[in-house]
Amino acid sequence: MLLQMSFLCLSCLAVFSHSQHQASLSRSNDPTGRCIYTFEVISPQETSCTGNSTESEMDEVLTRLTLLEAMVSQLIAGRGSGTGTGGLRYNDEYLQEAYAQVTRERNQLQLEEGRRKTQVQKLQSTLAELSLEAERLRQRPCEQTNTSGGTLHENRPLRDPGYHFKNTSYQKMKAEVKKLPASHLIPEGNHSLTGCGELLSVGDPVLHRKADAITGKYGVWLQDPDPRGPYYTKNTVWRIDAVGKEVRQLFIYENIDQFSKGFPMKVLVLPEPMESTGATVYQGSLYYQRRRSRTLLRYNLTSENLASRLDLPHAGFHGQHPYSWGGYTDIDLAVDEQGLWAIYSTSKAKGAIIISQLDPESMKVRRSWETKIRKNSVGNAFMMCGRLFTIASYTTPNTTINYMFDTATIEGQSIAVPFMNKYRYNSMVDYNHAQRKLYAWDNFHMVTYDVRLGWAGQGSS
Repeated sequence: MLLQMSFLCLSCLAVFSHSQHQASLSRSNDPTGRCIYTFEVISPQETSCTGNSTESEMDEVLTRLTLLEAMVSQLIAGRGSGTGTGGLRYNDEYLQEAYAQVTRERNQLQLEEGRRKTQVQKLQSTLAELSLEAERLRQRPCEQTNTSGGTLHENRPLRDPGYHFKNTSYQKMKAEVKKLPASHLIPEGNHSLTGCGELLSVGDPVLHRKADAITGKYGVWLQDPDPRGPYYTKNTVWRIDAVGKEVRQLFIYENIDQFSKGFPMKVLVLPEPMESTGATVYQGSLYYQRRRSRTLLRYNLTSENLASRLDLPHAGFHGQHPYSWGGYTDIDLAVDEQGLWAIYSTSKAKGAIIISQLDPESMKVRRSWETKIRKNSVGNAFMMCGRLFTIASYTTPNTTINYMFDTATIEGQSIAVPFMNKYRYNSMVDYNHAQRKLYAWDNFHMVTYDVRLGWAGQGSS
């Protein structure tokens, strides 16, 4: 009992020993009879708490620490009931890993708070520049309106300089016309696509299911946009809970209705354990990263065996280049109108996102692109129409899709498409081009977002 309690109290003792202010540790029963430990320290700087998003995020981390304390109580009860030493050792290891994950989340929140302050400073600087520009425009002379309803502009000729007043004959306008194949109007590599355009907006999240256990805090859920084989269709739903040391279970649901009700029609056990939330389903196969390695596996869902594997060259893994939320999200597999992709980074790229297009059968790399945005600076990413899109934050309720890299033009640019993390811990975002939706796993909640694509001056879809 002393060993287990010391694990949770190490950080508490560290805080207490470095503080010169009053602190107290109390123990009481909650309404259900569970023993709750409370550690309180008076702030040396703040007289009262002000409400902001960062404090709410820290409250969420404290809630997880309380959950860990409850788990310790369960372990103590298990020890008293005669649990074997092997089971206790496994529970201790699992608890330590969970505590380490919470600590990483706290550190990520602190880093994100620093990034937010930097962004606020940049916005304030931009606002000052805009204010100066607005003042300069206000000082310009106003436009004058003529009697015919047109507008006369200062320092602008009333006639085209090329128009000769004395020559009232008809003046021909010449234009050179060059024939161009219609396919040249579509970026190279996109000729077979239909319905691709600029990302105009993302709708609000629609909830389909909420996980009922701690193993469902984050995971993967999606539908195959291009299914193959006699057993599964576009309506089939696939789900994997990604919390745990041995992630192997793949739940299969007949359709979205059965998924929402929690009635799987089948559960498969993967031959090798999975890491993180970067898996995807495409053309009748599950593609995923093997635990603690840069090895990618293709699992045939019809024959239920491994069909191919690939060691992704130089790719970081197990926490070397994850998204900002952590979770060992070093390699993120994605699917769009152009096929199968891997989103990752390498030591040579110094953490910058690399996109590689993979062969769906052999998973060999066809071509790669290096971007100018760091992987650990964004909350998540997805592929759409041959373009990479990154999400600024995984936890801010109202964030943005902040960057786009086009593999056709080999150019990247900053964008600002509003995106909502309604449940404030979005650990998986994937695009399904058949459904024209984003699938996401946001803090136990499995949701979808409608996306709207379009072209300048044309309609949208």
